[in-house]
Amino acid sequence: MNVLHKVKNAMFPPPAYSEDGRAQWPSRTSFLLASMGGAMGFGNMLRYPSQVYNNNGLQWFVPYLIAIACLAIPLLILEISIGQAHRSGTVIAYNALDKRLRGVGLSMVFTGYCICVYYVPLLSYVWVYFRNSFQPAPFAWTGRIEDFYYNDVVVQRPKIEGEISGGSVTSYASYPNTGVSGELIGWTILSWLIIWLCIHKGVSITGRVVYFTIGLPLFMTIVLLGRAASLENAGRGIKLYFGEWHSDKLSAGKIWQDATGQVFYSTGVGFGYFTAYASYNSQFASAVQDSVIICASNAFYEIIAAFIAFGVVGFMNMMPEEGGEEMGTYTLGFLTYPVAIDQMPGAPFWAIVFFLTLILLGISSSYAMLDGMVTVLCDSQPGRKFKHVTVASVATVVSCLLSFMFCTEFGYDLLNATDRWANNVALLFAAFCECYGSTTVYRWVDVVGQVGWPSFATYNFGYLGGLIIGLAIAHSVSPDAGAGAGFGIFIVCTIIAVVIARTPDSLAPRFFGKNAILNRLWWLAFYQGNQLRRDLNVTVAVGNNWSIPWFWAILLRYVGAPVLAIIFSFAYSSFYPDRSDSLEVWGFFVGHCVVFVAIAGFLLPRFLKVLVATERRDEGKRTYAPQIILGSNDIRVSAGVEEGGSSGLDSGSDKGSDDKLKVEK
Repeated sequence: MNVLHKVKNAMFPPPAYSEDGRAQWPSRTSFLLASMGGAMGFGNMLRYPSQVYNNNGLQWFVPYLIAIACLAIPLLILEISIGQAHRSGTVIAYNALDKRLRGVGLSMVFTGYCICVYYVPLLSYVWVYFRNSFQPAPFAWTGRIEDFYYNDVVVQRPKIEGEISGGSVTSYASYPNTGVSGELIGWTILSWLIIWLCIHKGVSITGRVVYFTIGLPLFMTIVLLGRAASLENAGRGIKLYFGEWHSDKLSAGKIWQDATGQVFYSTGVGFGYFTAYASYNSQFASAVQDSVIICASNAFYEIIAAFIAFGVVGFMNMMPEEGGEEMGTYTLGFLTYPVAIDQMPGAPFWAIVFFLTLILLGISSSYAMLDGMVTVLCDSQPGRKFKHVTVASVATVVSCLLSFMFCTEFGYDLLNATDRWANNVALLFAAFCECYGSTTVYRWVDVVGQVGWPSFATYNFGYLGGLIIGLAIAHSVSPDAGAGAGFGIFIVCTIIAVVIARTPDSLAPRFFGKNAILNRLWWLAFYQGNQLRRDLNVTVAVGNNWSIPWFWAILLRYVGAPVLAIIFSFAYSSFYPDRSDSLEVWGFFVGHCVVFVAIAGFLLPRFLKVLVATERRDEGKRTYAPQIILGSNDIRVSAGVEEGGSSGLDSGSDKGSDDKLKVEK
């Protein structure tokens, strides 16, 4: 028995704990690998090269790298910093910013969870290919790839189309075939079992599993890269990727929209698991540096992995044609790659390596998304009564049962519909709320106290109203008219807000404090994001850690949020032609559940208090304390700022773990 106990502890070691009693990662490396593993998946291996193929040429990297720098990294800094500083999952972390942001935290993990539920059945498709890779060539898909994929793998059956007449839906599409694929059910159960094994003991086991689930795919990617580069005519495909420049494509909106959307799949922001994972970090770890490492590593991985796809493109002579059909994620992974592998010498070996790589990447992404939800449940008031293994087990079983709907004869269509709207509506709206809420709602009482309610409301109406009205006009009239209306409303409301604002008695720093007009503008436009940066730096910028830079909040509020709103707005025009499809309607509804959760959480935060531990519910109830930095050991971090905080100016730095109240000079 003693030997068995030692073996059990070696395989499933008990977690280490931080000083505050929270479980902690075995090492910084395990945290980084787990975080990178959450983002590394089909989005890197399949979606990225298909997007580059559809926008072929080096010009792709212009919008892509801008989106990484101006959107992905700032969002990741936010997610990791608040998880690390407030030692909790997304709901409590956003509650700590303001109680009205609880819904934002829940919307993030809800998005990740919805995607996880259908992502695992998608993984079962890969298992089917993997099983068939162990037979000598010819494979089961040889000479019949589309028939094999649609009939033998996803088991898709025809639907009865809906009808639209006179602009109204006269009948909805129906799916009469409701049979279940036993093989997909089996592979789905196996996948969920592996996911459970990876998370059931918390970060103590996850922190060790990642060395295999990430390390092995990295090695196999290098192997596949060498094979792809050596294929006949591979150089032509690689030139398509890295040797051409089409500057005219940069003048079109498509490449910018595709590149911006891709960074969510590249980096994993918006799903909530980064905040959960960061909460198990040391409270004073270097959050900014970790964020840059994670983003850069994932971007580098997919840039390198894309050479595999373009080597295959050259080998198959699949040159893109003007006006031709675009390459999709599933087309590349389940149709193009298998055909190419079938033509290689030693095809079974390369098939096994390729599909095993996809399986491991898919597993690491899946357990990260589920872990985000499990962390929220474990941190909630009811969840604290149960062990982590119990919560993880129940969540896994429920998720597995929900996944079965995607293993039916209409499951492939249901998966596509859910995937489309979970990403185009839920993910984009949750990310928008992150950018907007953290820089507009955080410590709003300070701004109201300095400039008054009318000024604060007018400025924010101009910002949000300008976005909504401008986008509505852009889609109904023209993009130029929408841009003019949006900017016009924002500029007019900003001028009015500055004019009617009270003169603040607390001076803005540096340039903005030189006259009354600039002082008012700073309080309206920049104070909240800047104060969040200063408050977080007290925790994450200790010692030699990198500080959150001064322009970080500006990128979130004035670059990230508007860009996300613009991309989000395209969802409605793209849904209109498909509104007669019942599954598209279902997916559209699921995506808008996230919108409802975020808005309802803002208007009625008390209904989400069950997800916040009792002693932490008042963290977001901050009272008037303009420019006062909340120190990491200050009781006001966990209990709110006491009444009557000073608004005067004292000297002090915004870096360090001092528990004193400090104000920027």
